[in-house]
Amino acid sequence: MSNVKVVETRKLTKIFLDFWGRKKKTALRALDIHVDEGEIFGLLGPNGSGKTTTIKLLLGLLYPSEGEAFVLGKPTTDVKKNEYIGYLPEESYLYRFLNAEETLDFYGRLFDIEPRVRRKRAAELIERVGLERDKKRQLREYSKGMRQRIGLAQALINNPKLVILDEPTSGLDPLGAYWMKDLIRSLRNEGKTVIMCSHRLEDVQDICDRIAILHEGDLQAYGKVSTLLQDADRLELRASNIRLSDALKRDLEAVVKAHGGTLDAFGHPTTTLEDYFLKVVAESKARPGRRFLADDTAVQSR
Repeated sequence: MSNVKVVETRKLTKIFLDFWGRKKKTALRALDIHVDEGEIFGLLGPNGSGKTTTIKLLLGLLYPSEGEAFVLGKPTTDVKKNEYIGYLPEESYLYRFLNAEETLDFYGRLFDIEPRVRRKRAAELIERVGLERDKKRQLREYSKGMRQRIGLAQALINNPKLVILDEPTSGLDPLGAYWMKDLIRSLRNEGKTVIMCSHRLEDVQDICDRIAILHEGDLQAYGKVSTLLQDADRLELRASNIRLSDALKRDLEAVVKAHGGTLDAFGHPTTTLEDYFLKVVAESKARPGRRFLADDTAVQSR
């Protein structure tokens, strides 16, 4: 990450009015955040918290009621900035009668990319998102996960500096979600800045550098993921090449008590469901025919 601010909001506020001009809802209230160049930034919150309103304000699709926001050094009202932004909405509104190649060619034309570069970039993106075998199929035949992949390719066709992703892992199976997170990391490694909204908190925890949590239009938490998740009142101890025993527990309890603490938990660490799932799939590929039996025994099928 660098100290260059790709996105900055200052007291950004959006108030929706009714037909008579009366205040109907304050969707966003005095938002002060910034997103640095080369980071993955998570925008979190329950439905109705102001996430989508924030994204629309950054894209210039809505005008702020108060405050201001800047994207790539330009006011959000400057439409020229959108040439350097890639956007993947939660539901990709793509032309379902076009195939993958035609879709990317169409959006490449909107950005006035010359034909030779457009075709080359479209082919690279189709391969990158794993749709090489399905590039001639119409999008109406795609599953939701496949539409999510071509939507991401569409968001990258202009080689953007800022990529905004709304629920990027929506509709993807665990393997697809793992692939998507790897791709988002690769975008950061290429120097791009990524803002992502997601309800899958494990995805955000895995890949985001910093996050902002909104609730009912107000900023409730903001900072580095590692810092926000740290519980300063608890201490974690990990050790290798040692087995559980009552004697070990008594010794540890005595040491912790001597320093004024309490031993809350004691046991072997667990992995995440995602890591376990990927391990099982990898083992299954390495040992064809392996299956699970009711007595917790995996044997070779005959």
